[in-house]
Amino acid sequence: MTRDFAPGSPFALLSSAETAAWYAYMKVHLRLEYELNRQLRADSGISLADYHVLVALTSASGGRMRVTDLAIRIGWERSRLSHHLKRMRDRGLVETGTAAEDRRGTEVVLSEAGWASLRQAAPDHVAFVRQTFLGVLESAELVQLTTLLDRVYDTLVEHGTLPRPEDHP
Repeated sequence: MTRDFAPGSPFALLSSAETAAWYAYMKVHLRLEYELNRQLRADSGISLADYHVLVALTSASGGRMRVTDLAIRIGWERSRLSHHLKRMRDRGLVETGTAAEDRRGTEVVLSEAGWASLRQAAPDHVAFVRQTFLGVLESAELVQLTTLLDRVYDTLVEHGTLPRPEDHP
């Protein structure tokens, strides 16, 4: 797809191949975020943001993680996460408290209701991900996509402002 952009457009600074790749990525990214959120809300009553937090907590021992580490893990600003955790806590999905090891930080813990919500949401969510994303790619394409996305992720970590999460080798 070739597009002509006005001289002031940010896309005018990219080559046509770069523009095509970036535009394709942004179309998928924005639509995928919308559709994943819609699917989760319709099928399980939780948001995509809730799902990100719940899944990240499952990667931690005992479903417990310091808020700062959780923010790094899901790529959110700490203030955004704190506000979201309050809403999740009010709905009983997580619990928060003082960190046990040093009493200076705050920890978040996946509650029984959070585990139940995640177990209820996961099958329909995974089916939707397979139907709309993974299932349209051949096995070799999945391997290639994984390699390419890992390369981009590593560059983001190298040049970005967030450290690499402990569970992202």
